[in-house]
Amino acid sequence: MREILLAYGIFAMYYVITINTIYFGIIMFSFKRITGIIKETFYSKYEPLSGSKHVPPISILVPAFNEELTVKENVRSLLALHYPTHEVIVVNDGSSDDTVGVLIDEFQLKYYKPTFIKDTIPTAKVKGIYYNPEFPNLYLVDKENGGKADALNAGINLSHYPLVSSIDADSLLESDALIRIARKYMENPEEYVAIGGNVRIANGCEISDGMVKKVNLPKKLLPMMQTVEYIKAFLGGRIGWSDINGLIIVSGAFGVFKKEYIIKVGGYRGGYPGEDMNIIIKLHRYMLDNKLPYKVDFCPDAVCWTQAPDTFKILGSQRKRWGRGNLKNMLEEGMYMFMRPRYKIMGWLTIPYNIIFETLSPYFRITGFLALVGYSLLDMSGWEIIATFMLINVLYGTLLGIGSLLIEEMAFQRYPRIRDYFKMVLYTVLMFFGYRQLGILWRFLGHIDFMRKNNTWGTMTRTSWNDSNENKQSA
Repeated sequence: MREILLAYGIFAMYYVITINTIYFGIIMFSFKRITGIIKETFYSKYEPLSGSKHVPPISILVPAFNEELTVKENVRSLLALHYPTHEVIVVNDGSSDDTVGVLIDEFQLKYYKPTFIKDTIPTAKVKGIYYNPEFPNLYLVDKENGGKADALNAGINLSHYPLVSSIDADSLLESDALIRIARKYMENPEEYVAIGGNVRIANGCEISDGMVKKVNLPKKLLPMMQTVEYIKAFLGGRIGWSDINGLIIVSGAFGVFKKEYIIKVGGYRGGYPGEDMNIIIKLHRYMLDNKLPYKVDFCPDAVCWTQAPDTFKILGSQRKRWGRGNLKNMLEEGMYMFMRPRYKIMGWLTIPYNIIFETLSPYFRITGFLALVGYSLLDMSGWEIIATFMLINVLYGTLLGIGSLLIEEMAFQRYPRIRDYFKMVLYTVLMFFGYRQLGILWRFLGHIDFMRKNNTWGTMTRTSWNDSNENKQSA
């Protein structure tokens, strides 16, 4: 029994090292692209594009559920974007708070019957459209509750332009974020079907009039952990995956899509969280099934700022939701593409990596840890092996985290103070002592929720952008 427990525990440790090794390869692809990204960021001129008639018009979709504290600043920031032609479509998804009232009062919107909205994609009942000619590029759709995916589909039905952008109602775009993505799209408009933006944590930043005026690191523990986690995921991960056209997700907080292909794949999938991953997998599959040239890309200098959960309860609810969405996507879409040659990078690398090292990760990690604990209780003579593997895991993971911070410093330098980088390095190490383990547990609990068919969105706390310490509510 001792030998079996030790063997399985060592297998689990090698499993973790394999994950990190694959991630090391992905981060090398990120470094491969970094020189080009630096040139694009430094030399590209975006101001002339802001007034160019050649820039493609975009419909910005803002699904909103109980967002009365943040939606006004969000809409103001979107209307003020440096972009020649765009419309903002806020979709109220049956909110129980005063989301609709806040927008009606702020922009003096008037009610119209929804007779002119298209029914291209089936959605929950639309109760009305609100509009004010003084704000000609702003629409408010009021509909019955159907979930975030359903709200996005309703926005697509109303949208007037060939490109659509999904933005979370608790997020803020930098003024040039949309034009940066548009510039990338204009490089190859025939092939780009989706381009994701870079999501950063706004906690701790100075925000005024819907814009981030000064970038600061969060003061609280959990938002700080998420700051370094997001940098690693977006800069160390998504840059590399997009370089090989293997990107499996464009964040729901900020992305731009070619509308015709979203309609062709049936729109966003409702019923479970994870609609942002699902739409990308379906786009990959559609383009590959029809042998169409395409690209799903990531634009790291197009920045969206979002509020991060600052309590264990809220963060746990979010991560369990992510776990449910990942599992459903792999069961519904991933297994069909798994190891099938026609799906190229997605079939041979992205989907297998996600299934083996993301979806199944909690089971191997938890059972491997329990096996090592069981072995230790039976015979403590192998503690040196266990300690060595754990030390290697921490050092390897820290090296990858520092690599992502190096990309941040080389290309973007959003955090101007040297002490900020020392702080981020410190938290990169601290993540391995409790935070990562909690994330694994939450993902496992999300799988249990999935098996129980628990499809609740969970609890989320919104904080007014104008006051980070007051006016909190649950959504």
